[in-house]
Amino acid sequence: MDSPWRAPGDWLKAALHMHTTNSDGELAPRALARHYGRAGYDVVALTDHWHRSEAPSSPDLVVLPGVELNCLLPEDRDGHVLGIGIERDPAELAGERRDLAATGDWIVDAGGVAYLAHPYWTGTRAGSIELPPSVTGIEVFNAGCELEVGRGLSSVHWDELLQDGRLCPALVTDDSHHPGFDSDHAWTWIRAERDRESILDALRTGRFYGSTGPLLHDVETTDAGVVVRCTPARSITLLTGKTSGAAVNAGRLGYRYGAEILEVSDDGWILAARLDLPETAPFARLEAVDPTGLRAWTNPLWPR
Repeated sequence: MDSPWRAPGDWLKAALHMHTTNSDGELAPRALARHYGRAGYDVVALTDHWHRSEAPSSPDLVVLPGVELNCLLPEDRDGHVLGIGIERDPAELAGERRDLAATGDWIVDAGGVAYLAHPYWTGTRAGSIELPPSVTGIEVFNAGCELEVGRGLSSVHWDELLQDGRLCPALVTDDSHHPGFDSDHAWTWIRAERDRESILDALRTGRFYGSTGPLLHDVETTDAGVVVRCTPARSITLLTGKTSGAAVNAGRLGYRYGAEILEVSDDGWILAARLDLPETAPFARLEAVDPTGLRAWTNPLWPR
């Protein structure tokens, strides 16, 4: 998976899951895009249920058409799949709920990028999902699901996929239906040029990270481990498998495990750390938590 910190382009703040009056949202497509543009976003994807919504882009805001489709998951669970950047009308599916592979195939054939939405909210058991090649990854955090029923965090589902060798990226999204109330809580920082093809390529290859607040200024994988530099954090954790990992925690008695703090702020929060990365780790990903509990997630880290 590509390192976004070593890739060309700009950091673009992206909202990639939202709903307009074309399905069950409260604002029309143009108004919703403007809402996010005023909040400082560079990219939005309009992902109405079973409807391809559009709005014009501007020099400051790239608007991608998208969709959220239902699909059939294991144990006859009803799944949802985002299709970002599609160029065809999902009406041709006539509301047919296909399995995950066929749904992903349709999205890819329509020119889009497919991500499995909010698997924890859906009720799918961790470990039961097998992502087909046409589905790039999952949502690891969905703010709307967290605000409504406390089921927005799907990190266990993600880690089970990673542990099994499916080193997929994961989005962080709002899933906004009521802008102003459930918008601007969670976003994805994409490393890309400010155009459709560059953004979709970054989503296909994992050149992004997700956040509800913290900024990750730099993440580098070296022979000595993983070095991360970020806005003030109370903890940074490197997840590398079912019973392995490394972590640093802030404070006079802050616990360190397989890691060291390299720099702290004047008030004692972590600004930089180095974490051990075993050669045999099946995967590695970082999470940083800021002093208020807001979080950032990297995608699976690239080889040394």
